[in-house]
Amino acid sequence: RKQGERHGSIFDIVKAAKKAGIPVKELDSKAFMSMAKTGGHQGVIAVVSPKEYSSIEDIFEYAAQRKQDPFIMVLNELTDPQNLGSILRTADCLGVHGVVISKHRACGITPAVAKVSAGAVEYMRVARVTNINSTILDFKKRGLWIMGADAQGKNCYEVDLTGPIALVIGGEDKGLGKLVKENCDMLIKIPMFGHINSLNAAVAASILGYEILRQRLSRNVN
Repeated sequence: RKQGERHGSIFDIVKAAKKAGIPVKELDSKAFMSMAKTGGHQGVIAVVSPKEYSSIEDIFEYAAQRKQDPFIMVLNELTDPQNLGSILRTADCLGVHGVVISKHRACGITPAVAKVSAGAVEYMRVARVTNINSTILDFKKRGLWIMGADAQGKNCYEVDLTGPIALVIGGEDKGLGKLVKENCDMLIKIPMFGHINSLNAAVAASILGYEILRQRLSRNVN
């Protein structure tokens, strides 16, 4: 913790850490900021082992353990840590079995991503792959429907989104990309009626993800 902090929830954090046998160390401002790597630290840093990426097999195994059709999010060259962190948080809330990201030209798991995810990064299985298109083709062989988020797609509220599914979200600048689009089974869009014709990647992932969840829940009720 930052040296001199003596207010609010810090007392509770220190108490809980000591009870769990976790050493607590005070740092001066310069050393603290060097470790924090973010301005939104709130005076406390937890030093933990680096986040380990999962494998594709880990994701499918988790879905099988829960006896559920796989629900996977695929992020194609997403570069903004704010978007990635937000999507991981939403994915955890949705019960997504795993998130796939690219090793190249994309954001990985960083301290900023972990903070924005509000802790979801510790629970969500994140697989980092070399080739998104090869992964999509593999998912097809495993029986998943590949749904790509694209403004030229079908209205998401008029499409059957039940069953095993991979939702593909494109990067902030170029979207899905030509080859990824071609490899999707279907392109879906969120209807919009304003002057702006596109949504932030994290917002789009949330809206489409919750429509998938809504349809799954409706199917189970019926």
